[in-house]
Amino acid sequence: MNNPIYTFLATGFEEVEAIGVIDVCRRAGLNVKTVSITGETEVVGTHGIKIAADCLFEDCDFSDAAMLFLPGGMPGAANLNEHEGLNKIILQHANQGTALAAICAAPMIYGNLGLLNGKRATCYPGFENSLTGADYTAGLVEHDGQFFTGKGPAAALQLGYSIVEHFCGKQTANDLKEGMMYPAAIAAGV
Repeated sequence: MNNPIYTFLATGFEEVEAIGVIDVCRRAGLNVKTVSITGETEVVGTHGIKIAADCLFEDCDFSDAAMLFLPGGMPGAANLNEHEGLNKIILQHANQGTALAAICAAPMIYGNLGLLNGKRATCYPGFENSLTGADYTAGLVEHDGQFFTGKGPAAALQLGYSIVEHFCGKQTANDLKEGMMYPAAIAAGV
């Protein structure tokens, strides 16, 4: 798949959630593009880690998106939620059936836009009231139709594997899990 997974970065994004999902997807050969909504290429995460985004929001077209991915973290998710241009792009892609992913506090953005009605979804505890119309499961990861949601930082790898399975198939996702020692970590209770 050459169409990109656009990953949106705002000041205060949760680094583990963004990088974990990006890493898993890129290991599978998926085209992931990081997009800064701050007007600057360098974006600072919630724990002070600086990431150089691939592009700026205002320089992107997004019409070729295979998926839009929103990392959580605070105030990162709130900053994404307040970006009118991003909300417009999300609504356009939701109507086109594009895959939409979010983790931690970020699923609230889809809920606030009224996109999760009747969908199974999860998020970081305390944000479930923002998942308007969703069937909140409290699961680690949920995939329902075009929506992929993750609970929080510990769900980052599993969300990445779910995305890989969607685009590349179950065998590729399982091979990637094996190569990354994921089953061994689960078995060890890590």
